[in-house]
Amino acid sequence: MDGAGGPGEGPAQEALQSLSRRLQVQEKEMELVKAALAEALRLLRLQAPPTSLQDPGTLGPPRDSPAAPPGLPPTCSPSLVSRGTQTEAEMEVEASPGPPGLSNGPPAPPGGSEEPSGTQSEGGGSSSSGTGSPGPPGILRLAQPPQRIDAPRRNSSSSSPSERPRQKLSRKAASSANLLLRSGSTESRGGKDSLSSPGGPGSRRSNYNLEGISVKMFLRGRPITMYIPSGIRSVEELPSGPPPETLSLDWVYGYRGRDSRSNLFVLRSGEVVYFIACVVVLYRPGGGPGGPGGGGQRHYRGHTDCVRCLAVHPDGVRVASGQTAGVDKDGKPLQPVVHVWDSETLLKLQEIGLGAFERGVGALAFSVADQGAFLCVVDDSNEHMLSVWDCSRGTKLAEIKSTNDSVLAVGFNPRDSSSIVTSGKSHVHFWNWNGGTGVPGNGMLTRKQGVFGKYKKPKFISCFVFLPDGDILTGDSEGNILTWGRSLSDSRTPGRGGAKETYGIVAQVHAHEGSIFALCLRRDGTVLSGGGRDRRLVQWGPGLVALQEAEIPEHFGAVRAIAEGPGSELLVGTTKNALLRGDLAQGFSPVIQGHTDELWGLCTHPFQNRFLTCGHDRQLCLWDGEGHALAWSIDLKETGLCADFHPSGAVVAVGLNTGRWLVLDTETREIVSDITDGNEQLSVVRYSPDGLYLAIGSHDNMIYIYSVSSDGAKSSRFGRCVGHSSFITHLDWSKDGNFIMSNSGDYEILYWDVAGGCKLLRNRYESRDREWATYTCVLGFHVYGVWPDGSDGTDINSLCRSHNERVVAVADDFCKVHLFQYPCAHAKAPSLVYGGHGSHVTSVRFTHDDSHLISLGGKDASIFQWRVLGAGGTGPVPTTPSRTPSLSPASSLDV
Repeated sequence: MDGAGGPGEGPAQEALQSLSRRLQVQEKEMELVKAALAEALRLLRLQAPPTSLQDPGTLGPPRDSPAAPPGLPPTCSPSLVSRGTQTEAEMEVEASPGPPGLSNGPPAPPGGSEEPSGTQSEGGGSSSSGTGSPGPPGILRLAQPPQRIDAPRRNSSSSSPSERPRQKLSRKAASSANLLLRSGSTESRGGKDSLSSPGGPGSRRSNYNLEGISVKMFLRGRPITMYIPSGIRSVEELPSGPPPETLSLDWVYGYRGRDSRSNLFVLRSGEVVYFIACVVVLYRPGGGPGGPGGGGQRHYRGHTDCVRCLAVHPDGVRVASGQTAGVDKDGKPLQPVVHVWDSETLLKLQEIGLGAFERGVGALAFSVADQGAFLCVVDDSNEHMLSVWDCSRGTKLAEIKSTNDSVLAVGFNPRDSSSIVTSGKSHVHFWNWNGGTGVPGNGMLTRKQGVFGKYKKPKFISCFVFLPDGDILTGDSEGNILTWGRSLSDSRTPGRGGAKETYGIVAQVHAHEGSIFALCLRRDGTVLSGGGRDRRLVQWGPGLVALQEAEIPEHFGAVRAIAEGPGSELLVGTTKNALLRGDLAQGFSPVIQGHTDELWGLCTHPFQNRFLTCGHDRQLCLWDGEGHALAWSIDLKETGLCADFHPSGAVVAVGLNTGRWLVLDTETREIVSDITDGNEQLSVVRYSPDGLYLAIGSHDNMIYIYSVSSDGAKSSRFGRCVGHSSFITHLDWSKDGNFIMSNSGDYEILYWDVAGGCKLLRNRYESRDREWATYTCVLGFHVYGVWPDGSDGTDINSLCRSHNERVVAVADDFCKVHLFQYPCAHAKAPSLVYGGHGSHVTSVRFTHDDSHLISLGGKDASIFQWRVLGAGGTGPVPTTPSRTPSLSPASSLDV
């Protein structure tokens, strides 16, 4: 940090002085421009007929009329608004196809002596002079240039210096009243209805101001003005409707093993079924046992919130999956429910228990003895309600409160469907039920509690399995496997309805150090157990004699679930969200891997189908998008929040939560640069398109600029962009690598001249035609239509324009990915909406060739790879796209 001062005084004093200077300059600039525009409008009203429009074929103003004010479109015929009630100029087109309901405009483009003009704008773009580039692709340019008029300024009148402060306060008060009340003469607006107020906190509305100059939207009641590029004659002429491109879920990286059970099974088809976020994945492995991953994925996406448990029907085709409770974006509750669906067609067959469960579905199981006629469900309510359901009808046959302690597993006795077992915190319960002659709700459940007797009662009994001889094995938090046998008295009352059946412990074996998380009965009658702390996988023969074992590598975590594949092949889910494949003899290798905590950082490779992710688990991971595999990962030791590849692809910059940022060689994985800027978290790092600069946006409200060597390995401080009043959220470089556009936490849009010394561009109007190498800023004219109505300013976490500039992808706070067409300059623009994430979506990025879109889930730690369909190649957006503006947003629930 530059500068020095007393303890806790220097930085605060410097920021206060900078803010004060900026406020003074902006107030002066606003007053100058307001005065000039108001006087110009007054002259036009006096000298020009109100209904006359300039001939589009002429190059100058009409003979009897002065030229248009600086920066205003010549196609507009201005009408004067009474200066007694308005301090802001208002433009209306009385005989033009402009947008209806134009409101009184915002303050004119700031810039004091640098008023908008017809001169060439900065950054290679063109203003309305008719020279230079034609502006953004797919938009029309103005038919003729506006002309400058020498209008007297109100600030340069003969008023004395002592009167100016009084005038300034009067004008400021009037302007503030205008902003809140939006008052004005209906007659002066050509008879149009006046617009209502911008709304209070949490509102989001937009309107056109000074047609052809700017649009204004409101977030939390704060006005945000965005200037329209000179090449756009009317915003209404921009394409509307959803884009022709669509998304299809191609691959899901990750597996939810960190905090869930009953999450790994093998279907009759040989596919492995597991879940993460709201998606149930059907994965077909490729290669041989212990070999590299491959195969393909299919996805069941019928759930509206996170999936918590699975059960596979005895036929090996039907699957039951239970979800947790949640809320939608409107705050309405999403109730827990169980879906029974066909794994071959991915069609939902039955929806069970909608409105019957609380908080979520914790565990479920199909009956076996009667070909899966019944389904047992335990919910996550305080009483952990145990219920039995008819699978074919979806009706509840019996229900009872099980226990106030957590329930971790449930299962039907495979020899007798009237016998159910549950286990969890400090308990094993043996249940008997009668079906009540099939009448819904008439069934009865009775419970017998397992007695530990002389054996130590464990804190958790996390899993159990039924043996062929009728005994039950349980695995607990003490590392013991207990054998529960039926007593002699109970053996005299077999079959359904035996209300006095109970079990007692007949044997105990200390199998693992630490908890036992999984037990699996193999086809040959042996049993597999998976340990937590010791990460061992042990095969047990009759009498619980250890036959063979293998140890899972530490970086994969402990064993969470075990499933038996074809032959001797095993599939193992781990607590670090990895799915391993192999056998006890040859060992295991990963086929699915993922992060274990909240994700935020994402960047895609500049010319390969690879991408990099980082998050709160402190892992930095490089993924191969073609092979659907993890290329490498390293431990950052700190939380990674943002990343970006150098254009050469040789190095990548990673921003951490401590103000520290690293540059790593992507081949050797070595850290080639380690620098700290401030002590607050970094929210964005971005290389310029030519790779000569690196911009780092921090939560200390500054953007740090570094000069970068040609190979990206060396960096040196070039300067700082100081001027934001809140933390930096997003930034983008111009195509020429000289300018930056940035957003902040208080919804500012600022522009910076980096090549000119990191200067703040006071006149934002002059940046309206600048072309940007990337578009990730969530605030700006080209993307303001992505904001939903009623937004509080935090609803959109990430935004990314495709490289061909056809579409914009948006990550929102409601677990959804949106696809808009670009530019998206219509309020409440329609979009294609795609679900699947179970938490706020934190980031989206297109791959280098726009063939795929990558999205990150926050708390669900998931990574989705979407295939972009119907892109039709690269290039600018066509001027006349073949789209239907009346199309409504479509859902993407392609199950």
